[in-house]
Amino acid sequence: MYCLDVGKRNKISANMENNITGDSGDGESKEKKYICEKNNDITPPVNSDSILEESDAIDDSSNPAVDFIVVYNKHKYDITFNSNKTVKELKAYLQGLIGVPENLQKVMFKGLAKDEQTLKELDVKSGAKVMVVGSKLDQVLAVKSGPQEVASDEKVITKEPLCKQKMHVKILEKGIPDDIMVGIKNAKDPLPSHPLAGMLNKNGGKVRLTFKLELDQLWIGTKDRTEKISMNSIKTIVSEPIEGHEEYHIMGFQLGSSEASRYWVYWVPAQYVDSIKSAILGTWML
Repeated sequence: MYCLDVGKRNKISANMENNITGDSGDGESKEKKYICEKNNDITPPVNSDSILEESDAIDDSSNPAVDFIVVYNKHKYDITFNSNKTVKELKAYLQGLIGVPENLQKVMFKGLAKDEQTLKELDVKSGAKVMVVGSKLDQVLAVKSGPQEVASDEKVITKEPLCKQKMHVKILEKGIPDDIMVGIKNAKDPLPSHPLAGMLNKNGGKVRLTFKLELDQLWIGTKDRTEKISMNSIKTIVSEPIEGHEEYHIMGFQLGSSEASRYWVYWVPAQYVDSIKSAILGTWML
């Protein structure tokens, strides 16, 4: 089957008549209609403009690379990366470029990016700036390898749960703070964009935790002051659910080489415990 433009057929007929009559053929009809006839040797007319447009669309979909800038430790790197690839794949690529293991990297773009997200999902566009924070492995090991207290097997066996220990009981007996965030048992949520507030410290005062991932810092704020702590200086984090209120935890941030250096925070919402540990220690330490 083929379609022949009526106007073109008329023009051919007119030209044949012109050879005989001398007619100029100015009265050619411009009406666009097609007559289909049986002939396998002739194909329908094709719009060349539509071919170019379709070709461009194919090129765009097959080459989804995006050019952006990675900022790490005050250095800028021009990156071209497939927008369909994930943050985890980007970290693996950056490991060889900036020397930071992928499990120690935190990628920041409109907040903390999740490993499973693609650059397209994050809406990373040409010219965008993506921030990466994290320390090289030798720097982390230098901080983590300080002298540690070693407890005997007997002490480990007889050690009471945190919520039963005298130093913690006196805080827990005050009850759940009125303005504490709602805790959710057996849930794992990402860190919120706002500080975690309404919790208590070992003195019974109100404390808030702000996670400045772009600075690789934890800010511990009270009524009187805000202490800015490098996340790399936090050697470990311990936490246990509070008996009878398992939707909340007691959490201790160890800032020095011994347990005595732990900064205790009470009534931490359970759904954020894993995210706090991951953000500060990195997944490789969990």
